[in-house]
Amino acid sequence: MRYLTAGESHGPQLTTIIEGLPSLLPITAEKVNYDLKRRQGGHGRGRRMQIETDTVEIVSGVRHGKTLGSPVALVVTNDDWKHWTKIMGAEELPEDIDPSEIKRQISRPRPGHADLVGGMKYGHRDLRNVLERSSARETTVRVAVGSVAKALLNELGISIVAHVTEIVGIKADQNLLEGKSADEIRAIVEQDPCYCVDPEASAKMVEAIDEAKQAGDSIGGVVEVIVEGLPAGIGSYVHYDRKLDSKLAGAMLSINAFKGVEFGIGFEMARKKGSEVHDEILWDEEKGYTRATNRLGGLEGGMSTGMPIVVRGVMKPIPTLYKPLQSVDIETKEPFKASVERSDSCAVPAASIVAEHVIAWEIAKAIVEQFHSDQLPQLKAQLDEMRQYTKGF
Repeated sequence: MRYLTAGESHGPQLTTIIEGLPSLLPITAEKVNYDLKRRQGGHGRGRRMQIETDTVEIVSGVRHGKTLGSPVALVVTNDDWKHWTKIMGAEELPEDIDPSEIKRQISRPRPGHADLVGGMKYGHRDLRNVLERSSARETTVRVAVGSVAKALLNELGISIVAHVTEIVGIKADQNLLEGKSADEIRAIVEQDPCYCVDPEASAKMVEAIDEAKQAGDSIGGVVEVIVEGLPAGIGSYVHYDRKLDSKLAGAMLSINAFKGVEFGIGFEMARKKGSEVHDEILWDEEKGYTRATNRLGGLEGGMSTGMPIVVRGVMKPIPTLYKPLQSVDIETKEPFKASVERSDSCAVPAASIVAEHVIAWEIAKAIVEQFHSDQLPQLKAQLDEMRQYTKGF
């Protein structure tokens, strides 16, 4: 499976084409729109979320609610486009119009953004040409793609959920996850303003987000994605580029502003002995092989172990500040305060939704690559057979 996305933050639409989905997979715009709405939510979101109501249109590859096996194209229209038609239009400007008045040319790169280096790479003197594409707005259609992947995982008996574990040093009590399934965790976080399982920590997170907004600053945090029901043996120890943990790490770091990733207890492993890190192997007739613990996050040797996949990502504070940092004008080389675009004081809750969907895509992709997947019924049968095989191995 693979996909491409196209579109600018203030362009007419965001588009994606997905190739390689099995045929006969149930897909509806309603399910995708639910996930898009979640991405727009979470405490700390900025004014853009009040302007846009993201909804998807399925324009190819699906007939009467099921995939055909051909490429699936999804489109999300930008409602704000009507205010940007002259600024972002594809047509050449008329000769009687002053480009400087229409383009809102940006020559002051913002620290922490792609503005300066992107301008260098592609030769853009107007840095709007960079920020329009490097904007996290692009993650809208990646959530749509991930929503389709989640539909496939659901058919295969695999559940996935994301939640916020930390914002600006305020940590959720991870013990509250004990004994809860992915679906039970989802029921909790979908009712929480910070998508957090710990209501006490969430209340403090809300206060911290409001304080950052009042100060014209931004704050970051940590999100966690949990995948349940994945059979053992997905991925590979044989080839470096087929290791599942490598693919999941790359997916997490592909999200705007994400700067770190870990599995299981992650970097804590550096402070523990081997006997305190590795998961002892158990077996019983009902469950087959399990682990006494899950410190490695459901992955060994680049492969799934059958235990829940647990992957965490850290998001830096959003670099667009209403109290802007110093920068340099690329035209005059004079110091200036960096330019300001609409932004969020904290997008960690929303980013957890993006993380859930990019991880869902990689899990689904790894499954499709490993098994015959032209038709959904064939794929389901193979996954069931794999589960039975590994259980009695």
